[in-house]
Amino acid sequence: MARAASIKDVAREAGVSVGTVSNVINRPDRVSEGMRRDVQRAISALGYVRSEHARQLRAGRSRIMALLVLDMGNPFFVDIARGAERAARDAGLGVMVCNSGQNPRDEADYLALFAEQRVRGVLVTPTESDGTNLRRFRRHGIPFVLVDRVAGDDEGCSVSVDDVAGGALAIRHLIAGGHRSLAYVSGPEHLTQVRDRRLGAHAALDEAGLPPDALLEIPAERLDVAAGRDAGARLLGLARRPTGVFCANDLLALGVLQSLYMAGVRVPDDLAIVGYDDIEFAAAATVPLTSVRQPALTIGAKATELLLRELSEGTAAHRYEGTAAHRHEHLVLQPELVVRQSTLPPV
Repeated sequence: MARAASIKDVAREAGVSVGTVSNVINRPDRVSEGMRRDVQRAISALGYVRSEHARQLRAGRSRIMALLVLDMGNPFFVDIARGAERAARDAGLGVMVCNSGQNPRDEADYLALFAEQRVRGVLVTPTESDGTNLRRFRRHGIPFVLVDRVAGDDEGCSVSVDDVAGGALAIRHLIAGGHRSLAYVSGPEHLTQVRDRRLGAHAALDEAGLPPDALLEIPAERLDVAAGRDAGARLLGLARRPTGVFCANDLLALGVLQSLYMAGVRVPDDLAIVGYDDIEFAAAATVPLTSVRQPALTIGAKATELLLRELSEGTAAHRYEGTAAHRHEHLVLQPELVVRQSTLPPV
């Protein structure tokens, strides 16, 4: 196997010093146009690629930030990643995207990997409500921002959506449609989002003067289509089936919709369904799905902006004595109900 060209090879080819090649790569304004042209010609001829790992060792910091989400199979998190990537690229950073699979152990392993790689910063949707993994990660001094979850003042910055308000929007809509027997298809109990959406659902029941048992909870082990199909099968097996169902996310709702469709249950005539996230597939379903929309692209972009701000202020604090410490910010965005055929009354 041929040896990769080194910076010394480039210097020899261009007839300049190693320091000049380094300046062309890192500080081109310090080098004359003719010399830059000679060095660039040598780089192209030799196929030289700068070692980012070596540069990181010298600089003590990476040009990569990490994004750790619950499920990259969920288009909601794909859109968050797209928003984060756009903002990071504008700042000259790349994004390493990882998937915890809603598993606290996998989350801990990835956080350990980020610390080993000395990433510039981390955006993370936590799997745990108690923050054990993040408390361990904080020791490494790498800034992080919580995504799709509200952080406490001592935890770090965060960008989230008001999931309590979102759960209330969904149930209010079903109640306004005349439904009094309802169900909530939930998800893993350790996820704050699942619990907050339930809280909002019960707040809407109370607001309407309905008892808590007007909302039957059907737990799901995961937030995916397969778990939704299982929940749909349980709905079909009930002696007294609810007429309105709120699902903790759109993938669950699509799975429920599949089960009902296969059993000949008409949506929304026999049973109305509301999802959460408003992923692209919600509008493209066999029966277009009413959903609580979260602005995923904005969440990713805003979280990256907060991380970049903390990195910048942290650098300034080290550079200038007496600079005020970074103050954590908590952005809470508002959800929006998007009404489609899955809850519209028959014409």
